[in-house]
Amino acid sequence: MTAWLVVPEGLRLFVRLQPGARKVGIEGVEQLADGSRVLKVKVTAPPEDGKANSALISLLAKTLALPKRDLDLISGHKNRNKTVLLQGPGEELRRKLEELCGTGT
Repeated sequence: MTAWLVVPEGLRLFVRLQPGARKVGIEGVEQLADGSRVLKVKVTAPPEDGKANSALISLLAKTLALPKRDLDLISGHKNRNKTVLLQGPGEELRRKLEELCGTGT
């Protein structure tokens, strides 16, 4: 399994979010203890009142050059492990993520 999955609506992105970090950034793909793969993302926003989730959406939108309205947090609202739906051409989004992370996964 990869950290993303092309779907008819676009691309599902599996994220492990670290709120309250010193620096903002996308750290790359990480494998969890259960074998699943996630995109590790750090934000400085605290994990309260949806601030970290908003920061995640903003960072992904800016990094992938997508309007925020095309990103939807579909699971993990109160969890570090999240699923984000990126609406658009799935294969193009996959290529952008692979280039960003330096992977061919």
